[in-house]
Amino acid sequence: MNTLEAYIAHHAQKQPDKLAVICGTERCTYADLQARIETRMVCPSMLQECCSSGTIVPLRAESTIDFLVTYFALHRLGLVAAPLERDMPEEAFQRVTAELTAHTCPEGTADVLYTTGTTGRSKGVMVSHKVILADAENLIAGQGFTPDTIFVVNGPLNHIGSLSKVYPVMLLGATLIIVDGLKDLNAFFNAFELESLRSEVKGLKSFATFLVPASVRILLQLASDRLAALADRLDFIETGAAAMAQSDMEALCRLLPDTRLYNTYASTETGIICTHDFHSGPCTPGCLGRPMPHSGVHITEAGLIACTGDTLMTGYVGEPERTAQVLRDGVLYTADLGTIDADGRLHLQGREDDVINVGGFKVAPTEVEDAAMSHPSVADCLCISVDHKITGRALKLLVVLTEGATLDKRALARYLSTRLEPYKVPMLYEQVGHIRRTFNGKPDRKSYAVGHTK
Repeated sequence: MNTLEAYIAHHAQKQPDKLAVICGTERCTYADLQARIETRMVCPSMLQECCSSGTIVPLRAESTIDFLVTYFALHRLGLVAAPLERDMPEEAFQRVTAELTAHTCPEGTADVLYTTGTTGRSKGVMVSHKVILADAENLIAGQGFTPDTIFVVNGPLNHIGSLSKVYPVMLLGATLIIVDGLKDLNAFFNAFELESLRSEVKGLKSFATFLVPASVRILLQLASDRLAALADRLDFIETGAAAMAQSDMEALCRLLPDTRLYNTYASTETGIICTHDFHSGPCTPGCLGRPMPHSGVHITEAGLIACTGDTLMTGYVGEPERTAQVLRDGVLYTADLGTIDADGRLHLQGREDDVINVGGFKVAPTEVEDAAMSHPSVADCLCISVDHKITGRALKLLVVLTEGATLDKRALARYLSTRLEPYKVPMLYEQVGHIRRTFNGKPDRKSYAVGHTK
C-alpha cells in the first residue's frame, strides 16, 4: 500500500465498524469514511477539478470530518490537495488559488502545504505520498502510536503540526478526534472523556494529543487541575513548532507523571525528523532527540541543521531556483542552528535569522526567553532587538505578567543576570498585554522587526 487512502480502504474492509474520526457529535467508522470518500469522488464539483494528474486543488482546512473526506478524495483522484487557512479572506484565497492552478506538480505529489511565513514570505511546499507514509512510520516508531491510540487533534489541519497526526492514525486504523482549537477548553477536555468511547477502546490509557508550547502554557495557567486529571488516560503528548520553556516542561512532568512527553523536530520542508521524550530523558530546552527511521540529520560547518531521508519535500511549487537554495543532492539545508551531542541527540539553538547581534555578541532570543519564563511573575515574553542611541542595538524584553504581578525591571534584570551571561541580559523591559503569535503558536517575530523602540 503506497498511499494513506489505500490503508483507509483496507481498514474499511477488515474493521468496518471501528471508529475512524469523531468531531463533536458526529462519528464516522472506517466503513463510513470509505463510503463518503467514494461518494465525494464522483460528485460533479470534484469531477470538474479532475483535469489531469498533478492538478492542484485549494480548499479551506475546516476542522471537520467533511474536510478530511474531501482531502482523501482529492488524493484518490490523482489530484494535489492544497489545504489553506480556513479563515483566509476570500480575496486572498482567490489570489492563492490563481497562483496554484497555474502550476502542476510532479507525479506522486499529494499536497501543497504552506509554511507559516514567520521569517519571510509563505512558501508552497510540495509533499509526496511517499513522504506522508514516511512521516507516519516515523511517528509510529518514535512515539508509539498503536491501533488503539485515540488522538485528539486541536490545531489547524493545513499545517504539518496537526495534519501529520492524521497520517499514523489512518495508517494504523486508530481513532482521530477533531477539536476546534482551545477556544473552548470544555470541548477540549470533553474529548478525553472515556465514557463516550468505552465500548470501542481496549485500554484506558489510549489517548494522545499534540499541543504547541503556547497551548501548553494556556492549559498550565488556566486548567492545570483538569490536565492533571487526565494522567490516567494520557499515553503521550507531543509538542513542537516553537521553543518550550523548561519551566513548562517541568510542570508537565509533575502533572503527568506516567505520560510520555515528546518534543519533536519537524517542519513543512523537512517532514518529521527527530523526537525526544523529555520525561524519561533529559528535560532540557531544545533537546529534540535522535532521528527516526526514515530520517537523518547532521550539522553543517556553519552550525546549521541539515536533514536527509524519505520525509523531505519535493520542492517549492513553481519556484525551482528557491528550491535549489535549500534542497541539493538529497539534503535539505535549514536555517536552524543546532548541535548533536555525544548520544546522537539533536539540540536546537534557534533560527539563524532570529539571532541578535549586540555589540559583536550573538544572542539567541529563545535562551533569554526561557530564562525569563522561569520567573514566577512572567506569564509570557519575547526578546527583540531595538535601536539604542548609545550602543546602536540593544536587547529588549516584552513581558506579559501573571495576574496581580507588577513589573520591577531592575529585579527582573537581576534575576536574569543569575542565569545568563551579562551580554544576554536585556537592557530594556516593557510590560505588554500579550505576545503576538501565529495561529500555530510560534512567536510572530517578524511583526516585531520594526517599532517597539521605547
